[in-house]
Amino acid sequence: MSLRAISPIDGRYADKTAALSPYLSEWALMKYRALVEVRWLIAMSEHEGITHVRTFSDDEIGLLERLAAAFDDEAAAEIKSIEAFISHDVKAVEYFIKARLRDTSLSDIMESVHFACTSEDINNLAYAMMLRDAMGDVWLPGARDLVQLLDDWALESADAPMLARTHGRAASPTTVGKELKVFALRLSRQLKQIESQTFLGKFNGAVGAYNAHVAAYPDVDWLDFSRRFVEELGLSHNALTTQIEAHDFLAELCHALIRFNTVLLDLCRDMWTYISLGYFKQKLVAEEVGSSTMPHKVNPINFENAEANLGISSATLGHLALKLPVSRLQRDLSDTSALRNFGAAIAHSLLALTSTGQGLSKVDIDRLALQRDLDNAWEVLGEAIQTVLRKRQAPGAYEQLKAMTRGKSISQTSIREFINTLDIPGSDKTRLLALTPATYIGLAVELAQYDSDAGREKKSVSTIPDL
Repeated sequence: MSLRAISPIDGRYADKTAALSPYLSEWALMKYRALVEVRWLIAMSEHEGITHVRTFSDDEIGLLERLAAAFDDEAAAEIKSIEAFISHDVKAVEYFIKARLRDTSLSDIMESVHFACTSEDINNLAYAMMLRDAMGDVWLPGARDLVQLLDDWALESADAPMLARTHGRAASPTTVGKELKVFALRLSRQLKQIESQTFLGKFNGAVGAYNAHVAAYPDVDWLDFSRRFVEELGLSHNALTTQIEAHDFLAELCHALIRFNTVLLDLCRDMWTYISLGYFKQKLVAEEVGSSTMPHKVNPINFENAEANLGISSATLGHLALKLPVSRLQRDLSDTSALRNFGAAIAHSLLALTSTGQGLSKVDIDRLALQRDLDNAWEVLGEAIQTVLRKRQAPGAYEQLKAMTRGKSISQTSIREFINTLDIPGSDKTRLLALTPATYIGLAVELAQYDSDAGREKKSVSTIPDL
């Protein structure tokens, strides 16, 4: 961590986002560019129709692959020094590879590095792989862990009754587990959309028409060769582009991440409010300070930190989603600076995942506080009573309960006295008399245990499949 860093991603929070550095840093962009360049060289050597690039030996292929696999800080510094001299970041990678081949058995094919390529052929594939790997190796595991944590906690608290608060006011009771399960399933649904994201790549030259390729080798099936090359990198081939891959799939990824961020933000604000209401107790850490002046304070800082980072992440992703698919005519360079901010956008989202998980791990349900709240809300049974009366076609059922409960202090005694005056069958009356705010929870327990994938209830934590 550098105390002189301008961005908190590389300063205060550097240790929490370090896992993204091998994928989304400038160092990573250089490495992935080098990977594309050497893979293209190897692919040409294996194509019988491209005669100026001879077949490589196994040792030579290993040498090329190590240029990317063993990419280090020394290599990055060498590329930066070349870039400083020629003022072109992609060409600097080409010159770096040529320099590394000069004193090897591959010196005879040095001029084939970057053959028929425009810079964007290299860049679009590098970025697609960087984002695919960063999401798959770092962000998605973090998101899955958080959803699993919520799912586990939903099961554990499935039967913990809690007064609901529609519009911030006392409403029909629910359970803690059911409310957590709502968020687990919302996040899981967004997660599946992110997991299904397609990462596209193009490799078709300066204006997307294989002009130089055909000029050099008119008989090569360049469209098929390009497709196979892109797919061997683990990407989906985009056959029709201008100089750049249109970035539509990147906008899709941005919007999917924004939706996930938004659901997570909703969870954080609800948790903050539940803590404020006393429904959750924050665990005490003796050494921690909550307030610089009020010694008693224990603040919900993790949820507040997550809220801030989610906002920054979504704002950046929103700009990228709107900007990247728009490029003047066959190409302008406005996307290049924008693309470099993907790392920060994903890093802020990752920070929020971490902070939310920490926040959830630091709280316990205060069942006594929940029970006290329920015991002071007997008026919520008005819904149950008026619904049973309506079932029996009693005139003015809603209005009767409105007059009795609205804006009034209702006790267990007054509710039961009212129920005893009702002209309804004994079975209905017995059921209503047995109700308490803590037991008026409908199917909340079953819903907290519901498995949306299997369409059935989950019976125990041990049966939870991977989400």
